[in-house]
Amino acid sequence: MESESKYGAITKSLWVNTAIISKQLDNSLGAIHGIGLTEYMVLLNLMQAPNRALRRIDIAEALARTASGITRMLMPMEKIGLVTKEANERDARVSLVKITPAGEELFKEASTTLDAKSETLLKNIDSTDADSFLDLLRRI
Repeated sequence: MESESKYGAITKSLWVNTAIISKQLDNSLGAIHGIGLTEYMVLLNLMQAPNRALRRIDIAEALARTASGITRMLMPMEKIGLVTKEANERDARVSLVKITPAGEELFKEASTTLDAKSETLLKNIDSTDADSFLDLLRRI
């Protein structure tokens, strides 16, 4: 069996640790707010968008997901009133996804939970290490 390259080992460790952190954040958000990390990221993107609305394809691109995957994720979010579909004034063929007031409230509450969990997960990392880590991630 061939030995693993340095980059192979680094890559595997990065993905495994990313999955572990994502799962911990997912569990915290799910247990308290009933949404996962990906749903939170949808709400975050909508909160940051002009008029708090985006096309589904823009959400998919921002989250590195397929448009059909985003459509499937948005259906339950729409049913529970976190988002709504809105007609696009410029193009009737394209609908926009807009965050609702209930979605905004849940986002704010979930942000508090996410901040607290993140503080716990990152307690051993100082700001210099965090800046270096973010710089490395950007280079990937």
